[in-house]
Formats: sequence, structure tokens, C-alpha cells
Amino acid sequence: MAPTPLARRGLLAIQPLKRRHCAECHGGPLSLLVIEDAEPRCLDCADLGHLVFLPRGDTALTRRAREGSGLSAVVVRFNRRQGRYERQGVLVEEAALARAEERCLADAEARARRRARDAVRRAVEDVRFVAAFADEIRRLFPGCPEERSRAIAAHASVRGSGRVGRSAAGRALSAAAVTAAVVAAVRHTDTPYDRLLMSGVPRGEARRRIAPAVDAVLRSWQGSGREGVAG
Repeated sequence: MAPTPLARRGLLAIQPLKRRHCAECHGGPLSLLVIEDAEPRCLDCADLGHLVFLPRGDTALTRRAREGSGLSAVVVRFNRRQGRYERQGVLVEEAALARAEERCLADAEARARRRARDAVRRAVEDVRFVAAFADEIRRLFPGCPEERSRAIAAHASVRGSGRVGRSAAGRALSAAAVTAAVVAAVRHTDTPYDRLLMSGVPRGEARRRIAPAVDAVLRSWQGSGREGVAG
């Protein structure tokens, strides 16, 4: 026989594991029952038949429904494996549940509007940052084609990518971070670096092989004789 649920404040309804019938009206089998005088009662006989069941899962909805319901009960079911009763939901007045759903829906709509505003704000910030990053690329490498500088900036600055443009140095538009983004772009786009890696050449050796080609592109974009940028 399952243990009696622990005493708690408020009413308690049980989802029985076995077929049970109401001791008063003899209706059943019961999907929900209340224990009175050590005997099962159906919800109607326990004067709870007008309540509706709200399953667990939405904490805000449950809290608001219970707060707005003049009469409510916690619904539990016995877990044989755990040897204890576990909460399944609540019984609340239908009108209280409807009001709670309206409040939660309003909150959800407000959160959706806020997310939409935040997305627009982030998109505007990203566009501005990519433009600033591209401007800094062209300042450091005035020979870099404008379309190429925009592409490098956009790639390096993807939000959540972990690329150099999203690093603290990148967001500060430091010369080292901007140069690193340009070097990476040249390495992957203008040299056989990726093919070398795919053929099994170790990364350090692959970088050594393509360093002259990277430096040549960078020098042509810099319009100066500075060397050794490819690293």
C-alpha cells in the first residue's frame, strides 16, 4: 500500500495507480481522488469537481493561476521506484486559469517584442562595426580593394563566431587584430594553404610554405616594403 502523502498546507488530490472508486457515490474508476476519513472521494463529492487540471511545467502560469484561484489543490502521484509522491500539477478555477494564461501571453508577447528590438539593435551595431573594421583595414592596407575589405571585416566580425573581430582587441580595432584578420583572409583565399592542410601538411609547415605569397599580397596592399607580416 502506498504511503500517505505528506501533510501540507492546502488541499491535495491524487492520481491513483490502481482502480479506485468513490466511497460516497461509488463512481469510478477515478482519474483523480481526494482522501477523506481515510477513504477515496471523487472530485465532485469532495466539492472540487468545478476545478480544472493544470499540468506542471510552466512555473509562472501555475503560480498565477493558484494566486488567482479562490480554491485550488495540488495534484500528486506515487512514484513506486522513488518511493514517494511527486507533484503532477494543480487544480484551479477555470476563470483563474484563463486570467493567468492571458497574463503569461502578454508577458510572452512583451518578451518577443523586446527580443525583436534587441535583434534590430544588434544588427545596426554589427553593420556599423563591420563598416568601421573595413575602414581600418583600408587605413592599414590602402591597396586592399573595397569589396575585399568589406568581406574580410564581415567574416571576422560574425557575432558569436569567436573570430578575431569579436575579440576585445578586435572590438577595439587594434592594428594587430585587424592585421590578423587580413592575414587569415589572404592565407585562406589567395594561397594554397587549405589544400596543403587537406593533403596532410602540418599547419606550421603549411604556413611556412605560403608565407612569401601572403607577404607579397600584404605588401601590395600596404604600398610599402614592410615584411614579415604573415607570421
